Amino acid sequence: MRHIESALKEEGFRIVAGIDESGRGPLAGPVVASAVVLKEVSLPVIIRDCKKLTYRARCKAYEEILKCSYIGIGIVEKEDIDKLNIHQASLLAMREAVRNLEVKPDCLLIDGPYKISENVKNISIISGDSRSFCIACASIIAKVVRDRIMHRLDKLYPRYDFKHNKGYGTKKHFQLIEKFGPSPVHRLSFFPFTQRENKRKGFIGRKKEVLD
Repeated sequence: MRHIESALKEEGFRIVAGIDESGRGPLAGPVVASAVVLKEVSLPVIIRDCKKLTYRARCKAYEEILKCSYIGIGIVEKEDIDKLNIHQASLLAMREAVRNLEVKPDCLLIDGPYKISENVKNISIISGDSRSFCIACASIIAKVVRDRIMHRLDKLYPRYDFKHNKGYGTKKHFQLIEKFGPSPVHRLSFFPFTQRENKRKGFIGRKKEVLD
């Protein structure tokens, strides 16, 4: 996973940041992005796409990454997600993560087909969390930070089981939404809340793409 970073170092880039986000798909909570600049080449833990790590391995990797990296975090709350849309909110979170780094990178490795800065070299990498070491580190940081936010939200809104579903649309989560309605941290621009509103207004039967 290090060949991309190694090639960039040979080209003369000195501060390469990996950037990834967590939370594009959930029905509730913020989207969180992380920017990681590694101070050290090797870590004493397995680093890979956060989705391929167990919870324990992810948390252990998180602690080790913090010890040997510059970290920037960007968080965009559900109000801005509803106002901007999740794509723009994700890009905003990534930009904030880069701004919050203690160092100024000269190259950004971004997971996905995105460009977030005009002032520095951007390299978009599809499935970057499986192909780039520093993007994989960023994916772990963003995931752990967001999961911990959802644990806190679970204490505020325990009826939605955020501790377990992390805001994602599980069957149980849909059932809880149907029973209790949306919480203050649910994204009202997301299905099923648009569907609920359309039903309330008597728009049943129209195509979803027209309603949304």
